[in-house]
Amino acid sequence: PSSATMIDVSENKLYTIGDETKSVVSALNEDVTLYLVAEDGSEDSTLDELLTRYRDLSSHIKYEKKDPVRNPSFTSQYTSEEVASNSVIVVGEKRSKVIPYSDLYESSVNYQTYSMETTGFDGEGQITSAIAYVTTDDLPVLYTLQGHEESALDSSMQSAIEKENIEIQELNLITSGSVPEDATCLMINAPQKDLSDAETSAILSYLQNGGHAFLVSGYSTTDMPNYDSILTQYGVSIESGVVLEGDSNHYVSGNPLYLVPEIQSCDATGSLADANSYVLMPVGQSIKTLEEKSDDITVTDMLTSTSSAYLKADPQNMQSLSKEDGDTDGPFTLAASIVQTIGDSDTSSETETSSEEESSASQTEAETETETEAENQKETRLVVLASSQFLSTSADSVVSGGNTKFLTTALSWMCGQSSSISIPSKSMELSYLTLTSANANLWS
Repeated sequence: PSSATMIDVSENKLYTIGDETKSVVSALNEDVTLYLVAEDGSEDSTLDELLTRYRDLSSHIKYEKKDPVRNPSFTSQYTSEEVASNSVIVVGEKRSKVIPYSDLYESSVNYQTYSMETTGFDGEGQITSAIAYVTTDDLPVLYTLQGHEESALDSSMQSAIEKENIEIQELNLITSGSVPEDATCLMINAPQKDLSDAETSAILSYLQNGGHAFLVSGYSTTDMPNYDSILTQYGVSIESGVVLEGDSNHYVSGNPLYLVPEIQSCDATGSLADANSYVLMPVGQSIKTLEEKSDDITVTDMLTSTSSAYLKADPQNMQSLSKEDGDTDGPFTLAASIVQTIGDSDTSSETETSSEEESSASQTEAETETETEAENQKETRLVVLASSQFLSTSADSVVSGGNTKFLTTALSWMCGQSSSISIPSKSMELSYLTLTSANANLWS
């Protein structure tokens, strides 16, 4: 195989295929064909070698080159748009996907030379995502709520979500009246205005029927009782004020408001807790689990501060970033997952019989009822994240994409996907080293 005959000596391992791709490919039970559309002799060598390595991973993957001059009508089978040279078409039994050549490489403007420079290679991320797309039975849909001055997802976050094969659509509950039936997940990203009573009722109705929601909130002086009521319904509340970190190993830039939380191991964080990666949470708040929450609701920590953290209840009149008298001691929950099982799983096991045959028949009937109950059960899933700046590019770049990975892993959990397949692009420029304030002081 190419992994043995062609050693990857590129500085950023452009041709090396990671464990996530191997996991996706090993699970294939249908054939997938990768077509490289390029004239003979003009193939992108990096892309050609990467596709060859995909072919060698599994007998279910085929790789072919298609010369558009010799086969002028080939691409029309899969798209009506013009396909650029060195684009890739991934074809499965259910559907196909065209990966434009422009999506395989990332570029940015060099303001010293005022020219475009290639900064990253996203071959593995795009191709693996496409393989999952053409072989997945049902594709999830993420609706982002609009109309309350919510923060917009920037292009890099949207791209990461789409690479998870999650479709993104906007939702205006004022005009629609309810959450669409095809919604796999609803995102409310840091609204600055409160929801109306009708919107709140529609969201609660969706969640109480086994819906999923990703809720982002941030510090604000605006009262939002309707938004808060959704959180209260599911056993949590956001405490007034902001969290500052007292442990210099858990904040950056010498600013205790820029938290580097501890990632807890749970279903919603997947393997992130063991991945030796960071997330950055600017101006985070504390999430409190309510004592009076329903017994069928389970709240699990995803991100937490250390015990050295402290909460300042009135940030606007804060005199110092240091801990002062009256500040609440940590640790604090900064992000949490919430699960509620919908449906009664209890079945009666009492059988009054007059014979062994009647007992056996009753037992069989009870088992059937139990299986039916399990099939009818639904699970409401929420992620609550208490930082309006968490999903920004500026925060994400400091931790080399750690926030993006947190987002896509959580969305994969809520959408019922077995694992996250949002593979970051491979940088073709300098990589950033994340240093906490303690490490920065030590090395300097």
